[in-house]
Amino acid sequence: MATDYYAVLGVRRDASQDEIKKAFRRLARELHPDVNPDPKTQERFKEINAAYEVLSDPQKKQVYDLGGDPLSQAGGGAGGFGQGGFGNFSDIMDAFFGTASQRGPRSRTRRGQDAMIRLEIDLNEAAFGTTKEIQVDTAIVCTTCSGEGAAPGTSAQTCDMCRGRGEVSQVTRSFLGQVMTSRPCPQCQGFGTVVPTPCPECAGDGRVRSRRTLTVKIPAGVDNGTRIQLAGEGEVGPGGGPAGDLYVEIHELPHAVFQRRGDDLHCTVTIPMTAAALGTKVPLESLDGIEEIDIRPGSQSGQSIPLHGRGITHLRGGGRGDLIVHVEVLTPQKLDPQQEDLLRQFAKLRGEERPIGQFQPGQQGLFSRLKDAFNGR
Repeated sequence: MATDYYAVLGVRRDASQDEIKKAFRRLARELHPDVNPDPKTQERFKEINAAYEVLSDPQKKQVYDLGGDPLSQAGGGAGGFGQGGFGNFSDIMDAFFGTASQRGPRSRTRRGQDAMIRLEIDLNEAAFGTTKEIQVDTAIVCTTCSGEGAAPGTSAQTCDMCRGRGEVSQVTRSFLGQVMTSRPCPQCQGFGTVVPTPCPECAGDGRVRSRRTLTVKIPAGVDNGTRIQLAGEGEVGPGGGPAGDLYVEIHELPHAVFQRRGDDLHCTVTIPMTAAALGTKVPLESLDGIEEIDIRPGSQSGQSIPLHGRGITHLRGGGRGDLIVHVEVLTPQKLDPQQEDLLRQFAKLRGEERPIGQFQPGQQGLFSRLKDAFNGR
């Protein structure tokens, strides 16, 4: 279509309905014929109404976004009220006279907010699950007034200004003649009732803050950032309204030996050159107890030894990850004369007194090889 309705209202194509409405109201106040009678301004006023008529209607907006003509089914363009333009009549009135009528008093009772607490656990607890007791400070129902907000022996009374309607009306003059508009009652803030004697414990809010102890079951396999939802354990709402939810966010503490990658555990064992050549067994304290790591003769730096099923329990589904032990061979840096002599004799026996090194392209260190292995190279 030739007209860019988003540009007419000055909003992005992904603007929300609230942003579209605010843009329309702002322009309507500036361009209304009663404010600015210039003919060019009146044409502009018609454009913003046509744009708002389309973009405020989900069906018309969808047709427009797909390149169709959303006004072809509406019986006209931007020439008058109703289907022909000027959007929603109440929105134009709201642009000049404030918030439109909310049609009745609003409830004092509302749902409470969600809350979140951070919980630290160790690797063993993350692997197998655990049960924790946590303390939370949240709003609970005031026991003095049972959430009503009024002092004991008293109650809320009907507002004498709005007579319980929660809104007041006034008549104003406009280019259309006399117009009646409504707004929330300033005396009761739209509730329709007032509390002459608020509860001394909660000051009329119907809730107070309190510290509680909760028991949380941590499932096996949780990781950093996992959130556990406890329905109805969050903040109690104003007026003693239903409580929100409590989210427990898991923070896994670092382990002295193991590094977690997904559900696998990794560690590095450093052995002397002689042990790598001759082979040995090294005890390792795993999550399941002592494991004997079999270092085969001739092991090289960078080799890995997998222990299947010794890692973290899968959070969804059965089984566990693996424990992968990476071998690092330690070459001695200082030798005494006797050790040096023996090592030279050994080199002579193997014909390695003057070895010729073997070069390969792209030789990588241990961590680079590990990275490539995990990336599937």
